[in-house]
Parts: sequence; C-alpha cells; structure tokens
Amino acid sequence: MTRILYELCGNDAERPFSPFCWRAKMAILHKGLEFEIAPRPFTEIADIAPEAGKTVPILVDGERTICDSWAIAEYLEDSYPDRPSLFGGAGGRAAAKFVDSWANASVSALLVRLIVKDVHDILAPADQAYFRQTREARFGQTLEEVQHDREARVAEIAKALVPMNIMLRSQPFIGGNNPLYGDYSLFGTLQWARVSSPLKLIEADTPVADWFERCLDLFDGSARRIPAAG
Repeated sequence: MTRILYELCGNDAERPFSPFCWRAKMAILHKGLEFEIAPRPFTEIADIAPEAGKTVPILVDGERTICDSWAIAEYLEDSYPDRPSLFGGAGGRAAAKFVDSWANASVSALLVRLIVKDVHDILAPADQAYFRQTREARFGQTLEEVQHDREARVAEIAKALVPMNIMLRSQPFIGGNNPLYGDYSLFGTLQWARVSSPLKLIEADTPVADWFERCLDLFDGSARRIPAAG
C-alpha cells in the first residue's frame, strides 16, 4: 500500500513551505510510517481530491483520504495506536489542540504580514497571480504594503513567543522530554518562515531558538535538509 502526502510547493518542488504540510509531515515521521511526497502548486490543489477538501495537506492512506493537518494528526493517532503517540493521551490531545490554535492565531497571523511578499516571490508565475489576487483581497492592501516596514514589526514575534521561552527554560520540548504534536504545530509555522523568507524572526540565544534547532534535527534532519531562504 502506498501512502501519499500531498503538500504545497512553490517554483521549486524540492522546497515545501506550507506550515500545515510541515505539521502533517512531522506527524507521519513521528509515527514512523512510510510515505511518498507529492508536491503541488496552489493552482493544482483543487484537482487532487475535490471530495476531501480544497487545501493541503491531503493524506491518502489506502482507501482513506484526509484533508487538514489537525484531522491528519487525529487520524494517524487513532489508526496507528501501536506507533509512538502524537498526543500522549486524551489530555495531551486537548493541550495540542490549544497549541495548534495558538500557533495559528497568535504566531501565524503575525508572521504572514511579515513574509507574504516573500512567499509570493518563491511561487511559479501562474501561482503568483493567484496568490496576489487572493491575498490582496484578504488584506485589502497590496502585498508590498502588507510587508512594508516589517523590520520594525519583527519584535511582535518575540512577544508572541514569550510563553514558549518561559516554558522551554525547564524542558526541551512542548511535549516534555520528547516532542509531541504540539511541537510540530509551532515548528511548522516557524519552518514556513525559514523556508520562505530571509527575514530573521527568531531571536538568537533564546530557548525557542535552541528548541527550533532540535526540531530541525528530528528524524535524521528531515526538516533541516530543506535550505533556509536567502
């Protein structure tokens, strides 16, 4: 049986950047499952599995097709209970959902306004037109205006990550001594920025910076093998 993860790519199919796809990929690696990667640009996503959803990641596992990174994590946990747990129990699942929501609302929402033009620039021309139209409609500004003066706003990320820096003073991962899905939620968001933009977003010599390096090294450095932008 071939297990396939459809993920988002830009002009270079070897440089996946979607935060949600990174979450799903790290979850599959955590479970130790074999899978193939199928990179797709924005303009081809709708044709992958219209009945399952219109966004990636999409996981095809035998006869099952699952769309959405959180849904994929829950599917993996429930379908492969004999493999390493992504959540560490019911309480851990609830906590991971909180981290997932926090990463989206408090970190990704800030990051996108700092790197949205950089994301546009790594896309193929057809995807650039789609991305510019949809994102400028969302923000009510040009991509250039959204990203303008971003260096003055980088400090917002440090503020958002204060709870992480405090927690990581006493443990190496969100999951404790070992990573769990909550780690992959935030890591996916920060890996998105690392791959898409040369802007330095994580303060050096902080617990979060050290944690991020540990996450890059997980699973034989699977994430680190994708070069940083710039």
